[in-house]
Amino acid sequence: MSDGRQKITVLGSTGSIGVSTLDVISRHQDRYQVYALTANSRVSELQRQCERFQPVAAVVGTAAAAAVLERNLRAKDVKTQVLYGRESLLEIASSAESDAVMCAIVGAAGLEPSLAVIKAGKKLMLANKEALVMSGHLFIEAVNQYGAVLLPIDSEHNAIFQCLPHPRHMSHLQGVSKILLTASGGPFLHHPVEMLDHVTPEEAIAHPKWVMGRKISVDSATMMNKGLEVIEAHWLFGIPAEQIEVVIHPQSVIHSMVSYVDGAILAQMGNPDMRIPIAHALAYPERMSSGATPLDLAAVGTLQFEAPDFDRFPGIRLAYDALKAGGSAPAVLNAANEVAVQAFLDRRIGFRQIETLVAKTMEKVAIVQSLTDIGSILSEDRKARSVAEGFIS
Repeated sequence: MSDGRQKITVLGSTGSIGVSTLDVISRHQDRYQVYALTANSRVSELQRQCERFQPVAAVVGTAAAAAVLERNLRAKDVKTQVLYGRESLLEIASSAESDAVMCAIVGAAGLEPSLAVIKAGKKLMLANKEALVMSGHLFIEAVNQYGAVLLPIDSEHNAIFQCLPHPRHMSHLQGVSKILLTASGGPFLHHPVEMLDHVTPEEAIAHPKWVMGRKISVDSATMMNKGLEVIEAHWLFGIPAEQIEVVIHPQSVIHSMVSYVDGAILAQMGNPDMRIPIAHALAYPERMSSGATPLDLAAVGTLQFEAPDFDRFPGIRLAYDALKAGGSAPAVLNAANEVAVQAFLDRRIGFRQIETLVAKTMEKVAIVQSLTDIGSILSEDRKARSVAEGFIS
């Protein structure tokens, strides 16, 4: 028998967004309970989460990882059912037992489970921008077809969502002039460009404001992350590329803004803490405490803004080009970037070679305009990854 609490599934529970989600849930255990947790390979972290939250199910990537997790949980008398593999992940994502799903899986791997949630007609809290970048039209079409609720978790898109006139209707843009996506500029905003050739992975993941995973931290350093967010904003809010503007804001206090035709600009502000958008999505349309420290404007003192330098950050320009090209271009952009970022983290290529590799892959892979299903998208994704790997080799 239900006790009235919402059952929440967290896909990618051991990453930074997953951990923050569980932190918010732990503050409101009278309202929420954890139904299922998933992680690819971080068995020790997932085990600790299962011991604390006692979910009905946990999913890992491989049979070997599942065997370890099962053995360790049974030793602690934790009854959580342990599953593994793609099919189990999709089954848990779409389970009728949960009320809402947080998708915090990084990269293209989050596309299929996100769509599984949507096709189950559930509330999806989406922290995986790559899903929308890759499948845009098909993804939004599925949201409408299956009556799902889509709530953005990226701090920028959550801010825009809060600043729109009728956020319940994502594409309702009456009186909106443009969307202003803010960006911190990352750790190399004012570094001499010639020094960027010598950036190490350790330097690239040391973000000055946000605590994030390794991949998204590198994306922030190259500002490809902001380019991906431009594409995500286009699909989330139904606004054309020319009405989406990127603004550098080093303090990361204003998370994004909406400009209206009458000259007004609405901004959403707060400390750089992902628990704020997570709490907003969990409780929507209500509000609840997130655990974040309240913003002290007097302590912040000054807010700065500047236009991005596309020569320093060519990833943004590449993303605009991909959005305008349409079809498979955004999926190719994303695939090449994932390969390039991993190669940089593995010290196979230099920092400045990331955007070079993405550009070369986009030039070589022909754009397919008609993507009719998830299979065709994943096929183009695989093709782009192969080409990008070929350039590295």
